[in-house]
Parts: sequence; structure tokens; C-alpha cells
Amino acid sequence: MSPKIKVIKVQDAEIIVVSDKDADYICITDIAKTKDGASRAADIIKNWIRNRSTLEFIGTWELMYNPNFKVVEFDHFKMQAGLPSFVLSPGQWVEKTNAKGIYVKLGKYGGTFAHKDIAFEFCSAISPIFKLYLIKEYQRLKEDETDRLKLEWNVKRLLSKTNYHLQTDAVQKQILPKKNYSKNNEWLVYAEEADLLNVALFGCTAKDWRDANPGLAAKNLNIRDIASINELTVLSNIESMNSVLILQNIEKPGRFKQLCQIVDYQLNVLNTKETNKAIKKSDNNTLSA
Repeated sequence: MSPKIKVIKVQDAEIIVVSDKDADYICITDIAKTKDGASRAADIIKNWIRNRSTLEFIGTWELMYNPNFKVVEFDHFKMQAGLPSFVLSPGQWVEKTNAKGIYVKLGKYGGTFAHKDIAFEFCSAISPIFKLYLIKEYQRLKEDETDRLKLEWNVKRLLSKTNYHLQTDAVQKQILPKKNYSKNNEWLVYAEEADLLNVALFGCTAKDWRDANPGLAAKNLNIRDIASINELTVLSNIESMNSVLILQNIEKPGRFKQLCQIVDYQLNVLNTKETNKAIKKSDNNTLSA
């Protein structure tokens, strides 16, 4: 998935935050601008990154989180740190050490970006007070994102539960009369239809999921409780569609084939739309070192 760009305001300064692969990167160029303006931002970052304590911090971060980090090059930079002739830019650091905690992006919304851990450390060198306000606004951003996603997920989950009644009603009217189940065993028919959708959407039955996830199952969670928003959207749609197909007397193999086609199509549309929205926000620029 393409990176998502957000802008937070910290003491009247706009700071870009990029969410990329479950990690947040903050534009330290924007932070540097608050010190001496845009013209000095690049020099401030270069002076900071060539400092020995900075190299030890960002190098240790890479050792902790980046298995492809080039330790030999890192040691070489540490040996040179402190020498008057030693110069280092973020781009050189990334290129030589294969670092992933910092990157440089060109074009609109461009600048030097650092993982939030490193960005906060950079902020300490620039202004501890600004760092406090930055952390506060960053936390507010994450809380807002969590609340929004939670609300959207709850709405989709409620919709899928509501549409489930359409399917059970169709089963009651069209399938149960043809089955020789006792009253106590009718739940098996409803379970079979629920698993028809589970397999079409998730690729496994509810029991298969419980067996593969005993820890979550012990917390009374099921396969639908951990579904994504897009998956819940498709689930509510195929519940409605399955009820229509049942009332049309289409047998289970035929219904399963149609439901799988619907799942593939709708998930592809929703996921592609989400990706395109993120690409548009980033102005079609690619991440580069």
C-alpha cells in the first residue's frame, strides 16, 4: 500500500507525517525550518547527522530494526565523526549503510524524513520545547486515526450483522423446508451457509480459523471480528447476494462460484481505490534515498 500523508500543526508550523508500512516517518526538514528558516534546514540536518552521538543513536536504531543495515560502513562513519573534514548528508547515510530509519523524498511534500523515534531525537537537538508540542500533536493525530477507523469498522461490522438476517431468512424459507433436519439441528444449515461466505471471502471455515488461532478464539473472537474494513464491506454485500441466490433456487456449488467472483472483483476495486487515493495524496512522487 502506498504511503499516507498527513499534516499536523505544531506551534504554527506545518509538519508532514507519512505512514508507510505500519511505521510513521516525520519530516525533519519541516522541523529544521522552525529553527532558522527554510534556507538553513538542510545544513542543520547535515550538522546534526555528522555528530557522533547522533550516529550512535541512529546506528543503534538500525541495528535493532534493520537486518540489512551495513555495520562496516556505520563503523567507518563513527571513526570519522568529530574530524573537521567529516561531512555527511542523509542521502549519503542511506546510500552507504542501507539505512531505513531515514529517507529523502524529492518534489512536492518532499524533504528528509525520519522514523518517529529518530525524528523525536532530532527534535531534542533543535528544541526540547518544540519536541513536547510535536509529541502532543502526533499523539492527537494517532488517536484521531484510531477513533475514525474504529467507528468505520464498527459501522461495517454492524451492517454485516444486519445483512446476515437476510441470509438466515432466505435459508429459513428456501433451504430448511427441503432438509430433513430436526428442530435442534437446524443451526447446522445456518452454519454451513455462514461458512460458505467465510471460505469465499477468507479462504477458510470458522472452525479452521479457530484451530489456527487458539489465542484469539480463547478471547471469544471470531474470523469476522478481525476482518478489515474492506472485507467487512464485501461480507455485507455477499450476504445480501447469497440470500438472493438462495431464493432463486441456485444450488450451493453455483452460489459459491458466483460469490467468489464477487469477492475477487469487489476487494480488488476497494483495495485499488484505497491505493490510488494514497498515490494521489503523495502527488505521484516515489520514495527515494
